[in-house]
Amino acid sequence: MPPLRVAFTGGSGKVGRHVIKSLLHHNHEVINLDLVDLAVVTANDPAFTDLQGVHTIKCDLTDSGQVFSALNTHMRRGEPFPAEPPRPVDAVIHFAGMNVPMAVSDGETFRINVMGTHNVIEAACKLGIKKVIIASSVTVYGVAFGQGNIEYSSFPVTEDVDTNPTDPYALSKLCSERIAQSYAARFGVDIYSLRIGRVFVPEEYDSDMLWGYVHEPEKWFQHGWSYTDARDLGLMCHRGLEVSGLGFQIFNAVNNTITNTSEDTGEFLMKLYPHIPHTRTLEKNEAPITNRKIQEMLGFKEEHDWRKYFTRYK
Repeated sequence: MPPLRVAFTGGSGKVGRHVIKSLLHHNHEVINLDLVDLAVVTANDPAFTDLQGVHTIKCDLTDSGQVFSALNTHMRRGEPFPAEPPRPVDAVIHFAGMNVPMAVSDGETFRINVMGTHNVIEAACKLGIKKVIIASSVTVYGVAFGQGNIEYSSFPVTEDVDTNPTDPYALSKLCSERIAQSYAARFGVDIYSLRIGRVFVPEEYDSDMLWGYVHEPEKWFQHGWSYTDARDLGLMCHRGLEVSGLGFQIFNAVNNTITNTSEDTGEFLMKLYPHIPHTRTLEKNEAPITNRKIQEMLGFKEEHDWRKYFTRYK
């Protein structure tokens, strides 16, 4: 299919800029909706020189009028503008919002995330935009920010297992998924929800956190021994733009491989959690939060296995 005109929300963040870079690589035209100018935050970073041409519209997503206006747009500022008037973008990718609990009050976390998602999806659907991708989170499974040491109900963790989060951030993501499902059914559009894991950008692969993932896996149950490479997340978004006709879908947006090298996944899980059932046999190094669905339905093929970049094995 031809490249698309894409409105990306939250592109000025650490993860968003990598996803936009990937979208540009696949020849999509991108405009950024954010409260921070993407060109400013990437101005001195040689890794993102190609983002200097991406225009940012400063937009408060909790204000529905601003969202409607921003999605009906030229893709960059012109002197003069093109002869044709602004028009709705072809697709929306929504990443903006609070990304952890307790950065602001619980009520503000919920309001910003849920209202922002509702306003983006409502505007997109009423403007006739047929493809929306939203950022959800593996925290909806209720473990990462759980109230106490909550365990996954079964392995592998698939998109259809129970979700019962106990924190306002994960709850806001779960509510956003329900909003997406409702609007997809009402307007007959594609809305894909990406349940994103702990994202690693290239410079983080030798971080203390990933060292802990590898060498102290028993301490990192909350992340499901899974991760998301920021560049592969961009590829997931691209594949979501390419594949149409699926209606509302939820995808675990994680990479293929468990963040552990000592043994195969099934043996690892049985040793640490022998009481948790397995609903099928896991592949040797398969991530316990499995991405099989996004591989099969969107044709995602991982390019950035963490083992290619992590050097602190000892």
